[in-house]
Amino acid sequence: MSHERLAEARFLTVAEVASIMRVSKMTVYRMVHAGELPAVRVGRSFRVPEDEVQKYLRDSYMGTA
Repeated sequence: MSHERLAEARFLTVAEVASIMRVSKMTVYRMVHAGELPAVRVGRSFRVPEDEVQKYLRDSYMGTA
């Protein structure tokens, strides 16, 4: 991710990602640790770029068609 995109990126908490994806927070943590969903560590928590969540959902949806 370029510096310009990073500055404009909106980051979501694990709880927000879980809510959007309708999964548990543990599922989001597993996806982050497995490398399926990129995230940055902020202190002891993770933040996931919103556009990566949208991309994951779009790619997953297309993969089932």
